[in-house]
Amino acid sequence: QVQLAESGGGLVQVGESLTLSCAATGLSFSNYAMGWFRQVPGKDREFVAAITGDGSFTYYTDVVKGRFTISRDNAKSAVNLRMNRLKPEDTAVYYCAAREGSIYYISKGETDYWGQGTQVTVSS
Repeated sequence: QVQLAESGGGLVQVGESLTLSCAATGLSFSNYAMGWFRQVPGKDREFVAAITGDGSFTYYTDVVKGRFTISRDNAKSAVNLRMNRLKPEDTAVYYCAAREGSIYYISKGETDYWGQGTQVTVSS
């Protein structure tokens, strides 16, 4: 059974940093592109960042480029999202996702698995 477990969410002040982690079990981790999405109440889930199975390529939505960094450790079956210079508009529930194969599909929200989410709140 595949499980994606996010951790690291919390309450921070504007301009501070936070690192989210996602631990994956039950899948051949390096075969999967991994991504992070976020959702606020009343809005659709939106793509944030993705990384290829071997970690060689990353892709970000424009609003987080230069502030967020996605990385992965295939030996630990984990993917991280380092978030710097956080803004109130980054407040959301953040979800980890996995898609076997190409990073293209995960960036379009076409995923095989989702985590349960972790709340990030940025206070001004």
